Amino acid sequence: MTEPPLAFRIVNWIAIIDQLASTEANRALRPLGLQLPQFVMLNHFSHRPDEAKTVTSVARALQQPQPGVTKTVQKLVAKGWLRERSSEGDGRSKLLVLTPAGVAKHRAAVVALSPGVERAFAGWSQDDRRTLFALLDRVKVWFDQDRDRAPRQAARRQS
Repeated sequence: MTEPPLAFRIVNWIAIIDQLASTEANRALRPLGLQLPQFVMLNHFSHRPDEAKTVTSVARALQQPQPGVTKTVQKLVAKGWLRERSSEGDGRSKLLVLTPAGVAKHRAAVVALSPGVERAFAGWSQDDRRTLFALLDRVKVWFDQDRDRAPRQAARRQS
């Protein structure tokens, strides 16, 4: 059997790292009463904590099905980490905002996760860390910008 193309192997390695890191993250977050999907959502909100978001916009950004996002949102609202309010423009839609308790829980989660990720990079120079981050950022930005291109192309092929 021939070896898969290098681009595939790189993305496959990232997926394997994600699986291993997710398992470690779940273990580290358990004492905080936080599950990884909840942390992912808090992390999403933490980038712009004052910005209100809809379930639909969160689902799109996280590329997850809306029912699953709704379920996670409900848990975060029940815990007081997100607050919801009715949208002025659309009474059926709710706007979600990170609460001060949500900010604090996110910070506590980052503290809990940091020792594990720091161990992964023990012995790495700051230059090596910055180089890896810059290269991974290029890949992330490409996938983020390309996310809607594939569905549009598939729709054109079906027409």
